[in-house]
Amino acid sequence: METQLLVRQIIEGSEPAFEKLFRLFYGRLTGYANSLLNDREQAEEIVQDVFANIWSGRTSLNVDLAIRAYLFRAVHNRCMNHFRHEQVKQQHQQYTVALSSYQHESAGSRLAISELKSKIDEGLALLPPACREVFRLSRMEELSYREIAEVLNISVKTVENQMGKALRLMRIHLADFLTLLLILQVFTKKYLLIGVDLLSGVINKI
Repeated sequence: METQLLVRQIIEGSEPAFEKLFRLFYGRLTGYANSLLNDREQAEEIVQDVFANIWSGRTSLNVDLAIRAYLFRAVHNRCMNHFRHEQVKQQHQQYTVALSSYQHESAGSRLAISELKSKIDEGLALLPPACREVFRLSRMEELSYREIAEVLNISVKTVENQMGKALRLMRIHLADFLTLLLILQVFTKKYLLIGVDLLSGVINKI
């Protein structure tokens, strides 16, 4: 067959044979690659690379190589590799954009939450000891009122009263700051419970 003869001649280093093989299959291979990629320029580049590899690796070609099938398989594989490469690039770009956005937003949120934590700590320090302990167990440790009553050996009613007093005092201390955070909407889940409790009192006064 003509193509097998061309392969033998290419192995021997015949440039005319290589050029003939190139002309014989270039158009069909480019059309096939373009049908996969829908990108004529990229399709042409892939086919040219396939032929370049054949010439550079000609001495290792099999004399009985079914060159037509080999060429189409090589182009197909390169197209699939191109798809995967583009997907990785796209995913990386999306990740970079998302990470940049997250870092920008996260930096502001971390600063606001750090300030909120400092304000809460300041407010806690001003509370009477009994109120402070109830507030910590309820909002920091997330214990129920009944569990707090058991821990402190007091009644649930006393826990409710101490918690109510603690919330009133904390709202007074944090009123201006919490109003600002409400406008900025920068609460994170960790402090959302505390913020909602305290904001409920602030909102009623706005």
